[in-house]
Amino acid sequence: MTTTYDPAHPEYFDEPDLRVELERVYDLCHGCRLCFNLCPSFQTLFDLIDARDGDVAGMTPAEQDQVVHECYQCKLCYVKCPYVPPHVWELDFPRLMMRAHAVRHAAGVPVRERLTDQFLGRTDLLGRVSTAAAPVVNALIRRPGSVPRRLMEKTVGMASERMLPPYARQRFSPWFRRRRHRMAADLPGAGTAGPPQGSVSVFPTCFVEYMEPAIGQDLVKVYERNRVSCSVPEGAQCCGAPWLHQGNIKQFTRAATRNVEVLAAEVRAGREVVVAQPTCAYVLRKDYPIYLARTSSAADAELVAAHTVDPAEYLVALHRGEGTELDTEFPGRESGAVPDVVTYHVACHLQAEQIGLKSRDLLKVAGVKATLVQRCSGIDGTWGYRAENYALARKVAGPLGREVQEAGHDVVCGDCHLANGSIEQETGRRPVHPMQLMARAYGLPEEGRR
Repeated sequence: MTTTYDPAHPEYFDEPDLRVELERVYDLCHGCRLCFNLCPSFQTLFDLIDARDGDVAGMTPAEQDQVVHECYQCKLCYVKCPYVPPHVWELDFPRLMMRAHAVRHAAGVPVRERLTDQFLGRTDLLGRVSTAAAPVVNALIRRPGSVPRRLMEKTVGMASERMLPPYARQRFSPWFRRRRHRMAADLPGAGTAGPPQGSVSVFPTCFVEYMEPAIGQDLVKVYERNRVSCSVPEGAQCCGAPWLHQGNIKQFTRAATRNVEVLAAEVRAGREVVVAQPTCAYVLRKDYPIYLARTSSAADAELVAAHTVDPAEYLVALHRGEGTELDTEFPGRESGAVPDVVTYHVACHLQAEQIGLKSRDLLKVAGVKATLVQRCSGIDGTWGYRAENYALARKVAGPLGREVQEAGHDVVCGDCHLANGSIEQETGRRPVHPMQLMARAYGLPEEGRR
């Protein structure tokens, strides 16, 4: 048995070795049960072992794999588990699950699953095509259960009833390039007088680049309002999370290598890397250093990880720092453009980053109180988009929807675009990103609305 989460380890892809390690970890989890109320994996695991009077060795490979399949990488284990490394037991449940996926992928998966993997993994290709034909694409995908959506489920494995985010007609990066070349006088809310307070590189993520450029637009405006200059890295692409969660280590490593080269250059130019999606920020901070540790990109991966921040995290540090300040004039609050209280969903990957609730803290500076909802959305990467996971994902998201409704506030916000889509599906209410609330609090209009 090899307790390893290093994909370069010689035993990492050995299935018999993996099976023994699964048995070891399952036994420890069964004895602890602290994660009983997290993802379905744990309840399935405990039920299977309890049915054998605690004999974990009696689990079949198929039963072990069922536990693996039901893990959707929410990372909340890291928040609750007392045995994560550097504990002597070296228990890292999420990375063990990823190892199991990697072993399975290396052995070969069915054709239908490979097709789904490719469809979900090639986010940049899909995004470029879909934004170029956004009106047509959105008309085809927007209605769950429609004929085009049922056809998608049969061919590429996307759940036909899952609400999908529409594609934007204008991508974020072309908007940013055009904006950068305009004269400062033509930039409403482009900043206030005073010396610059910092410089950041906005890693847009697939969601901001292709689906929600408004989040990136408002982020840039809020940062510039606080005298922080923004750039967008040329050549950066999808963080690679879909490949990683499928177990396709080769494709993930390729994506990681490309991105750290681009982003490390940004860091060396004096910029912090701001990531507007918690899942992607987690990948840059935690996964890149691990999967590139034994490559020529190891130093760049560590550098990028050390300089990756979430949007609110950076601004709160600006507010609390010595020699820096946050603009605390919020005309939008006075005009009623932003409510006094909002419902704020605490995203799973944001909790796993263990940086605190910076968006809540930032909204408080703007005079907005946040009622917290801490429930998983059941999406987590691309797991909840797959047809075979749809029913279980909705079961996971049910309590989230109920708590959002029970909070009773007019505005719902959250940092995670994936989770926000799940909230909209469960409640019919479309959440906004905290950066969008901050932009409205500053009186900055939405792009295209003057």
